[in-house]
Amino acid sequence: MVQVLDILKLAHKGGIEPSMDLLYEKSSQIPGSFQYQINRYYAQNSWVAEDTGMLVYHYNAKRPEENYMELRYCATGNRYCEERTCGQCNQLPTTNCAGKHQTVDVFKFHFNATFLHQFVHNVKLSNQKDEVLAFKYPNAFTKVFPVSLQKRKVLDELLNHSYSGSMENIFVNAKIHELLVYSLECLVDEKEEGFTCKFLADESGRERIYQAREILLQHIGDPITIKELSRKVAMNECYVKKGFKEIFGTTIFDFYQQQRMEHAKYLLYEKGLSVTDVSALLGYSSISHFSAAFKKHTGLKPCELLK
Repeated sequence: MVQVLDILKLAHKGGIEPSMDLLYEKSSQIPGSFQYQINRYYAQNSWVAEDTGMLVYHYNAKRPEENYMELRYCATGNRYCEERTCGQCNQLPTTNCAGKHQTVDVFKFHFNATFLHQFVHNVKLSNQKDEVLAFKYPNAFTKVFPVSLQKRKVLDELLNHSYSGSMENIFVNAKIHELLVYSLECLVDEKEEGFTCKFLADESGRERIYQAREILLQHIGDPITIKELSRKVAMNECYVKKGFKEIFGTTIFDFYQQQRMEHAKYLLYEKGLSVTDVSALLGYSSISHFSAAFKKHTGLKPCELLK
């Protein structure tokens, strides 16, 4: 039986042990964005293993254009079924269905240096996480870590959602950025830490911050002010801003701009929409304002992603 670490090492090479049958795969490689690949395998034999993650930091001072960071995960215990029209499924084989298969799910998220630099632009590098994101940490390394409940929840949400088209893109972008925040904690301590903001110790307080993020995602093309956002979640503006920064590691404005620009890449590259149409869909008052924001965020001109 191939071991979890072997799977994670093979993931970046696109290979997998012959005894693992591929059930499902999904990938995205939009220029100027992160790349991801999800493969779901059916193991011929019973599989018992701890969920495992791996952070790969590739650094070469002489060839900075080749620098990248990857997150890889292997999760077990999920079930997969190709037939989505069964209705109430009792997991027993039927005429057209072999039942649900227990899976080994392998995830790979690839971030290049240019993409990660946006998170540390004009930020004082005060710890290893910042240095890694800025590619100022001078030594390449690989770190293996267990998968916390937070990370497993995000991975499961990436596998089990009902979104499609543009909404799927918005959802996946948000989840991968959330996973990036949680995964970088392995550079300090994998143990869950308490919250600095006391109101986040209350589950209802945390739920309101998560609700605020969902509202932002729903308003990708219809900008919303922090005042309006705080009113919708019934929380003080100051609490919303502080809570958002602590839970997601970024400000509300930076998160919102980041999600808008990632969605813009998708609309330009995958959907082939014009710069004019994308600018309008994202709620910009002019093409020039959109183009400037896109250039600042991605380092590319919008027209460079048009096929």
